[in-house]
Amino acid sequence: MGIRSDVNLLGRTLGQVLREQEGEAFFELVERTRALVRDVRAGGDDAELRALLSGLDAEAAENLVRAFAWYFQLVNLAEEYERVRVLSATQGVRSQSIEQALMDLKAQGVSADEAEALLARLDLGLTFTAHPTEMRRRTIRHHLVEVARDIPTLDEAGLERVAAHVEAMWSTPELRRLKPTVLDEVKGGLTYVTSIAQALPNLQRDLARGFRHVYGRETTARLPLSFSSWMGGDRDGNPFVTPEATRKTLALHRERARELMMSSVRQAYSDLSQDETGSQGQGQEPYRLELQSIHNAIRDGEPVELLPRLEALQARLHAEGQHRSADQLLTPLLAVARVFGQHLVSLDVREHSAQTGAAVARLLAEAGVAADYLALPEHAKQEVLARELRSRRPLWPAGEALPPELETAIGPIREVQAATRLVGPRAFGRYVISMSESVSDVLEPLLLAREVGFRVLPVPLFETLADLARAPQVVWELLSLPEYRAVLGDDVQEIMLGYSDSNKDAGFLAANWALHEAQRKISDVCRRAGVRWRFFHGRGTSIGRGGGPASRAILGQPAGTIDVGLRITEQGEALADKYSHPVLARRNLEQALYGLMLAAARPAQDPPEEWTAALDRAAKASATAYRALVDSPAFIPFFEDVTPIHEIARLNIASRPVRRSGAPSLSNLRAIPWVMSWTQNRANLPGWYGLSEGLREIGPDLAREMYAGWPFFRTVLDNAQMSLAKSDFLIFAEYLRLAEDHDLAARLRGSYEETVRLVQEVVGAELLANEPRLRESIGLRNPYIDPIHRVQVELLCRARSSEGGLDEFERPLMVSLQGIAAGVRNTG
Repeated sequence: MGIRSDVNLLGRTLGQVLREQEGEAFFELVERTRALVRDVRAGGDDAELRALLSGLDAEAAENLVRAFAWYFQLVNLAEEYERVRVLSATQGVRSQSIEQALMDLKAQGVSADEAEALLARLDLGLTFTAHPTEMRRRTIRHHLVEVARDIPTLDEAGLERVAAHVEAMWSTPELRRLKPTVLDEVKGGLTYVTSIAQALPNLQRDLARGFRHVYGRETTARLPLSFSSWMGGDRDGNPFVTPEATRKTLALHRERARELMMSSVRQAYSDLSQDETGSQGQGQEPYRLELQSIHNAIRDGEPVELLPRLEALQARLHAEGQHRSADQLLTPLLAVARVFGQHLVSLDVREHSAQTGAAVARLLAEAGVAADYLALPEHAKQEVLARELRSRRPLWPAGEALPPELETAIGPIREVQAATRLVGPRAFGRYVISMSESVSDVLEPLLLAREVGFRVLPVPLFETLADLARAPQVVWELLSLPEYRAVLGDDVQEIMLGYSDSNKDAGFLAANWALHEAQRKISDVCRRAGVRWRFFHGRGTSIGRGGGPASRAILGQPAGTIDVGLRITEQGEALADKYSHPVLARRNLEQALYGLMLAAARPAQDPPEEWTAALDRAAKASATAYRALVDSPAFIPFFEDVTPIHEIARLNIASRPVRRSGAPSLSNLRAIPWVMSWTQNRANLPGWYGLSEGLREIGPDLAREMYAGWPFFRTVLDNAQMSLAKSDFLIFAEYLRLAEDHDLAARLRGSYEETVRLVQEVVGAELLANEPRLRESIGLRNPYIDPIHRVQVELLCRARSSEGGLDEFERPLMVSLQGIAAGVRNTG
């Protein structure tokens, strides 16, 4: 069977359930709607379709949306299984695999020793975040997982089980009755650890086998891979991430790690039954004795020197000639222990710079150091902070309770300190400072951490266009401070770059170029300062927030800017899309490692001056066009009319508010609802607007040269292709029924058509010609997602035309938001 037969079978099963549960009349409504939508997309008149939808009551509209939304859930499942099936059947060296990376490195003249040194210095850090584009309840995901298990063998019994789960899903509420708690988000994110853990041994074997095939000798290189999380530690704008929430999160990490490690140890115990000398009948099983000891210590919550003991066990097996046992039977336990250990994932703490500044100001005022720290100029702030960092004295009286505003700032640091005492330093990651604008923003957390006697390593997060432009100077000044260098020591300086706010500031092309230049210049700063560095990319799943294939994004990094590795956020539906199955987890991780290994091996080399000058001009032209749009007095009313932004704000998909504090504005609207609003109406504005002005500034001939020879520029245009291909102005025209001013609509449509024309001119082909599977998937989905869009517009018209209408139509509108997200994917 293939994907089409799987989709047809699952579609027929859903149809059978709809007939049985809702009746023949409803099933006919679904089929009639689908037929009319296809006619309209083929160029037919839409009068009959409009009449049909306008006559639906709220309940019928909701069920109609649910029917098409469930179809997409099942189609997504079939696509995921097709990926599993194709990957499982692949023979030989897979493209973008670890072995392919080693082959490419060798072809570039990298020796075996140099390849081992490269792997030893690198780390790919993947960070789970709770950004809310994964809207499915865990209950629904459970049913989908059960359906997925039966897809490979759809005999009569399997079909009955699938039908039973589809039947149960149809009667299960999709919407959360309450906003998820922070701990709900933590549990949801950690769901995927199991699949990743199952993929790790195969990846470690891939590395060993690939090295042997390519370089002709064995290697002791380990997977350059680690995992961290923001869930339960990300306080920026989320009042629910309290010190107690952080404490519960860390306890959950330890519990899940204990379960995972005990299970892995038990499996190794079952497999390693030999005695140490290989003799028979002596009743000696020293490997099992050691594993039993490790198991009991983990069970009892005792700190265990896991890796030294397991690596010693591996060495003993090799010494006894038990090479296959060491490589095949102990590798799964070693791979899981190296990555997850007793900590599972490293928890970062993130806080907004304004909040850390306010907490430090209170401390300094209470200690009589500075009456009004926040009013000081930047150089004076740095002098105060440097002087305090040279001292070891606490600022708050020992033993005296902290006031609430200080407890919320210092409490999370105390919790991660306690966790590191229980399971080691990897329980805690870094302290990330959102909206970092100055050196003082980065120094302030050091003062907070000193109050509990704990060392943190701060990570400045540069997000806006202005912050990115200042970032190299801020990092240089920071690394020039002896007080800060004393804290950093020989550790790696991490710098985080945010895609969301820079895109919202200046648009797609200017933001990408600003990020490129900030990374290139910060790398030069770190190199001159003599420190090791690692960039941390805050990417979403949508193109407007840095999304796109991970390997492509990594290969598009400026040459010479990957020193000791890279960290990347894994957000929203990306977790389910990438890690719901061990085969998918293995594939996504190997592709990311492939990109990292090749990108890190590239020596520092600035692009040709002609190219950078062209992109400087292009970015300015693009940003000017973008700002002219969003700064127009008519834009915000237009945005609120033609997108469901107000409805998204009511959707219980995350513990975090959709806006930062302050009066409502574009600047304090969070990037996820901003991007999600434009994906709901299929305009996808954050993923392409302003690009046409930039490409006209460059010119077609030079742009084609840059596309052929510059990985960064190629990545930018390939990501734009994806965003443009998922845009649909036939659907966007429906949302214009909600707007009074259509002048901006004509402007958007003209810009879209011009952007498509110019991109195709540069790449020399139609959109996504080099990604036929994705192109086919978009084409197949459109006729089925169209009904949800049209029902959503009808409901929005009704809800907005009467007082209290949003309350009346809230449920079907919320279901439509979920249905479109499932159909479009990459929503945030």
